[in-house]
Amino acid sequence: MLFGGWAAGPAPVAHLRGMDVLFVEDWRDLDADLPPLDGYARRYLVAWSFGVVAFAHWQAGREPIFDRHVALCGSPVPVDRRLGIPPAIFARTCDRLDDATLAAFLVRAGAAPVEAPDIPALRAELNAVERRGAAPLMRWDAAVIATEDHVFPAANLRRAFDGVALREVAAPHAPFARWSGWREVLG
Repeated sequence: MLFGGWAAGPAPVAHLRGMDVLFVEDWRDLDADLPPLDGYARRYLVAWSFGVVAFAHWQAGREPIFDRHVALCGSPVPVDRRLGIPPAIFARTCDRLDDATLAAFLVRAGAAPVEAPDIPALRAELNAVERRGAAPLMRWDAAVIATEDHVFPAANLRRAFDGVALREVAAPHAPFARWSGWREVLG
């Protein structure tokens, strides 16, 4: 299972092999249930970028269904000077969001630009993430930090995941190009 990031869609992970993947995105509403996963002997959750905070909010009050939880280049505190994206940068992203700034953001993040983005929906998604705020505490088995991430500063993620097994990779915010299979992502 991959709780994806904002705006990039599934394209950054399309090349990864070795496991069935259910891709979940759009963090405006977290009320939907996942399809039954009981046919799988082991279930892994990878949460990338805003998928980290979205999953932790979604999981609150539900029975745990995953055997391993990996946070990847995201924080349970999405907008925060010390633990997430600095508020001024987040606000600037929201305020200036258009086709050109989104394309530039995705390139800086290490993801390909998307075709015909729905800018009002993407802005609404950012507003929902900020409004929802920090996620309830949950157990993360590991966190991956990209040292070349220009979205979530590496130092902030180290603080956000203090006490969690950390793995650092020399990669941008979307580090998936460095891996060929899901086992590498899971560590």
